[in-house]
Formats: sequence, C-alpha cells, structure tokens
Amino acid sequence: MARASRSIVAVLSLLWSVVTGCASPAPAVQSRDAAPSPTDAAGDVKSSTPLTYPVGHVDFVAVDAARQRTLRMTLWYPADPSAAAAAQSGMAVEEFVPAGADRDTYAALLAKAPAACSSRRTHSAPGAKPAAIQGKLPIALFSHCLNCTRFSSFSIAESLASQGIAVLAPDHAGNTIFEGIAGTSAPLGAAFLAVRAADIRFALDLALDPTTTALPADLRGRFDAQKVGVYGHSFGGVTVGRVLSDDPRFKAGLAIAVPMGLAGVSMAHIHTAVGFLLAQEDNSIGEGANNVIRANFAAADLPAWLWEVKDTGHFSFSNIASIRENYEPGCGDGVRQTVDGEKFTYLDNAIARGIAQRYVAAFFRLHLLGDAGQAAEMESAQPADKVLIQVRK
Repeated sequence: MARASRSIVAVLSLLWSVVTGCASPAPAVQSRDAAPSPTDAAGDVKSSTPLTYPVGHVDFVAVDAARQRTLRMTLWYPADPSAAAAAQSGMAVEEFVPAGADRDTYAALLAKAPAACSSRRTHSAPGAKPAAIQGKLPIALFSHCLNCTRFSSFSIAESLASQGIAVLAPDHAGNTIFEGIAGTSAPLGAAFLAVRAADIRFALDLALDPTTTALPADLRGRFDAQKVGVYGHSFGGVTVGRVLSDDPRFKAGLAIAVPMGLAGVSMAHIHTAVGFLLAQEDNSIGEGANNVIRANFAAADLPAWLWEVKDTGHFSFSNIASIRENYEPGCGDGVRQTVDGEKFTYLDNAIARGIAQRYVAAFFRLHLLGDAGQAAEMESAQPADKVLIQVRK
C-alpha cells in the first residue's frame, strides 16, 4: 500500500466516534456525463468559462488581539490587465515563506519532490494593481490541510481570482508544515478545530473592515459581505463544516478529500449550498471516510453536489503532492484502496488540479456571482471517464 499520511489517519482515528449523519438514507440523485473538455499545454482541464483577469496576490500578517494569535495570510485577487505578463511569469512558490530558515526548508523540500507532483511556480503577480471592477468583489476563504500552508492549493485560488472571486487564506498557526516538521503541531480534535474556524472568521472580519491597515489601500473595502464562501482541503474541509455551522455570513462551502461532518460537526446544522470533491483512491482517509463523505452529501440541505474523481488520492488536487514523506498519496505509483492490493498510477496531477479548479470555480461562480450557467458546468463530467457526479436540488 502507498504510504498514507500518518497525520491524516491520526485525525480520523481521533474524530471517528463523533462522525454524524452516517445512517442517512441515500436520496435520488442525478448523474451527468459529457465529452471531456480540452486541455491546455500543461494538461490542466480547461473550464468552459474563459479566464478573464490576470491574478495578483499580497501577503501580510494580522494580529487577532482577542485570541492572542498572529496569522500570516495571502489574498489572491483579480488584477489589472497591466499585470498579465508578471502574473504569467509568477514567482517561485517558496517566496510565499518569509526569507530565512523556513523558506530554505521549504525550498529544499520542493527541490527533492518530483516536479510532476509539487508545483514550483505560481501564476500570480505579487503586489499587482487590482482590476478596476465596478462594485465589490465576492470572496472565498480557504482553510488548509493539517500541517500544510495557506498556499498548499494556490492553483485553485488563482483560478477563482482569475474569474472575479477573491480568495483569502490564513496559515493556521500551530498547524502548519513547519510545526509538522518540528513535531510541535497543535493537538488534534474539536478544540483546535474551533481555533481554526475562528481563524477563518477573523480573516473574514479583516477582509470586510474598510479601515484595516493590514491590506494595501486599494484593496480595503473591496469585498462584498453578502457574497462570501469557504472551502478547504482535508482537515480544512472539516473546518469548513464548523464555519458553516456557526457563521451565517458564509453562503456556500466546499470540502476537498474529507467529510465535513466530523469533530462534532453535524450536517443537520449546515443550511447552505455545499459541495464535496472526493478522491476515490484516497488511502490517507480510507474508504470508510469516503463513505462518510457520501453520507454527508446524502444528509445535506439542498442544493448539494458530489464529484468523485477516479484514480486520485488525498493530495492529487493540491500543489504539494509528495512534498514530504507523508504527502505522497496522490502522485506517481500507488496501490488502490478500492481493489485490494492492485497497483496503479495516480491521475496526472496537472489534470487532477484542473478538475478541482473547474468544479470549485463553477460552484462559487454560481453561488457568489449568481452565474446560473455554471449549474450545467458543475453537472458536466469532464473528463467523462474520470469524474462521477451526483446532484441534489
């Protein structure tokens, strides 16, 4: 069996007893198949919605005095056309990390990781001039996986920003890759899940505060409090469930490679549109947890979407597959969890990331931008031989 992420297994072992909704009956569903989309030169699956804006990003540090937490954050946003060349060129991914020992550590991890698995460069321009868009921007908050970083899935953030939806992601201090390396990661469970959810709420408070000095002046007051979403990968997806349960400001939420209903989170307390992106060969969380994802989908309020992707693992949709020993599932050769002992090769990571970009962007374009045409995009299986879709409306 491919080496599973021990940290993810630990999360599920700890939280399994509080899974909710598993006995819910399966509803009638709609499954959609269609011809695959074309792919670009990198192999990423193209959305039928053209990319409109170059992408800019800013990094900053904000202090939540009430909780005595200092959080580093990144905001991705649609940029002015003058930033197109800089965005296409991008920057080295390790530059998201402040100069010093941690950046050196991250650069060394990237240098050792297979190039096909972990991304080396962004496609966003640091400090770019924001696009001159009339009105306020929708915004989605992102919660990263256990012992990961705010930029672990930066390609999804770039895809959203290119289509007019800003993305704000905090590092969950105490739960980042650097604490993971040092062996000092925060204890797992409902208590730290509450801390992570509070990080997301604080980040939204900051984004909606027109007087904040954390953001550049031309990005202050630019975000629409009525058009807010949240998404997360792995333990970040459980964080999404906690946030949706507690904060009515969030209009839609999506979990990647994890159930939302863990650690005391119940789908019965979530009353927004939800989406689940499931990796069928996710041997990091196992078929039992994948079945909980399916049960969460069945128990969710309407509307709800479930996208199951064949030949993908826990980190297939991210930019960090194989960056560390525990992050291998999802890239290269593995052993299926759905067929005992069968060896196979994971779906090419560029294609898997493209699939994630496609469905996450369509989900938020529908629910935050009100783009009704995205419903068909969300229900079209592309590539048809890899994606299985269920819809409840």
